[in-house]
Amino acid sequence: MPKNPPTTYRRIGALLHETGMVSEGKMLSTLEAAAAYADAELAPYAAARALESFGVAVSVHADDIDSIHSGYAGLLADAAEVAGGRVTISDVRIVEGEGGLESGRCDLLEFRRNAEPVSLPAEHFAVDYYDHEAACRAIAQTAHGDDPRSWRNADFAREPGAGYDSIMVLATPEQREALTRHLGLTFS
Repeated sequence: MPKNPPTTYRRIGALLHETGMVSEGKMLSTLEAAAAYADAELAPYAAARALESFGVAVSVHADDIDSIHSGYAGLLADAAEVAGGRVTISDVRIVEGEGGLESGRCDLLEFRRNAEPVSLPAEHFAVDYYDHEAACRAIAQTAHGDDPRSWRNADFAREPGAGYDSIMVLATPEQREALTRHLGLTFS
C-alpha cells in the first residue's frame, strides 16, 4: 500500500476542496494567509488544528480561558458560524451547582437553540477551564437538523502527558472517511 505524502496546509486545502468541505476561494485565501508555512510538514495534532483555519472545525481550548461564564458563548457562536448560521444560539449561561470547584462542581450549561431551551450537565474544576465533554455536546447542537454534516471530535496520534485542544469537525460521513484515509484522523 503506497504511503500518503506528507501532510501540509496545501495538501489539507486540496483535500477539503476536493471533498466539497470548502470552496476554491476559501482554500486559496487560507493558503495565501499560510503562505510562509503552507508546504511545511505537519504533525497529526497540527493537521487537526489546521482544519480550523479552513473554517470546517472549532477547537475547545485545553488551557485556561478568560471565564466559563463568557467562554461557552463565544465557542458556540464560532461553531454556529462554521455550521452556516442556520441555527441560532442565544442566552448562553452557566448555572452553578452547589459546592466549590476544587473537587469538581456539577453545573448546567444552558442556552437557547432556535429559541428552544437546552440544558447540558457540565463539571467544572475551575472558572477558567471548559468541561470538554459538555462543550463538544453543545457544539453538536449548532448543526441544523437537515444538514447531512455532523460534528465529531477529531482524534490523532498523541504524545503521553501532552495536553490537547478538542478539535470538533463538521463533515459528512464520506468527508470524515476522506480525512481518515488521507490525514490519518479518526472521529468519535
